[in-house]
Amino acid sequence: MMSNNKSLSRREFVKKSLAGAALLASVSSIRSKATQAKGGLLRLGGPTFEKYQDPDGWVQAVKKLGYSAAYCPVGADASDDVVKAYANAAKKADIVIAEVGVWNNPISPDEKTRQAALGKCRSQLALADRIAARCCVNISGSRGELWDGPSQKNLTEETFDMIVETTRGIIDDVKPARTYFTLETMPWAYPDSPDSYLRLLKAIDRKHFAVHLDPVNLVCSPQLYYGSAQLIRECFEKLGPYIRSCHAKDILLESKLTTHLDEVRAGLGGLDYAAFLRELSKIPDTPLMLEHLPNAEEYRLAAEHIRGVARQLGLSFV
Repeated sequence: MMSNNKSLSRREFVKKSLAGAALLASVSSIRSKATQAKGGLLRLGGPTFEKYQDPDGWVQAVKKLGYSAAYCPVGADASDDVVKAYANAAKKADIVIAEVGVWNNPISPDEKTRQAALGKCRSQLALADRIAARCCVNISGSRGELWDGPSQKNLTEETFDMIVETTRGIIDDVKPARTYFTLETMPWAYPDSPDSYLRLLKAIDRKHFAVHLDPVNLVCSPQLYYGSAQLIRECFEKLGPYIRSCHAKDILLESKLTTHLDEVRAGLGGLDYAAFLRELSKIPDTPLMLEHLPNAEEYRLAAEHIRGVARQLGLSFV
């Protein structure tokens, strides 16, 4: 037992205990806010226009644009050593390799075209796995003449089943371990809504099948145009755990009959970017990738707009 001159009175003990508890609560609050801030960090990426010769040059080109995410910097013909060098450089620089694109028609009505498309799907998925990209992305395809165009056969149960079997076959052939095969949302082909994507996830039933979200591609009516915030929230509510990468662009409803929608640069259309960024901030490290712009200046303006919306929301980019 302590001597009387070193012992604490009950009142002093209570005071010190309360002070200690307050300090702990304050530290806990600071840590919580820091965690929330970290969780609110976003990753923006896009193409680079500077030429590069090696991983260090690529990293410099990405960082110069203020990006923390990037498209895959090498092709499927790259050697394992080259792929590994870029993967290591990305990791060291805290750059997320968002996606490896395919962009062809694996359900083409032309058999020769279909087989070639399937071959590229497999090689690009293998590349995504080698470089540890977050996903390999394609569209499901079209049964019409244009590889990414509309067809009255696209949104049928027969085509849904074709997509299921085709996607299963691609994943089963490659057997990815570090990446995911995804299908970009489209206005006239599956997946054309959050619910149809959920159906595909369940039907395909493969661990390495996931979601690539482009909300602009889902806006195909005035109702969805003016309700884009609700559409975006629904996408994240239903698909959030499966989303691996997102595309950033915008859409504009023209004042002419009949309904006419044009893809435009982010900030020039009606997509609710505040809703988009709020939802995206809940899924750490999910990249938002700028696309479909003609030059570096247009990409700069798009990035500037998106970063401005983020600042207004109290969000920031890595």
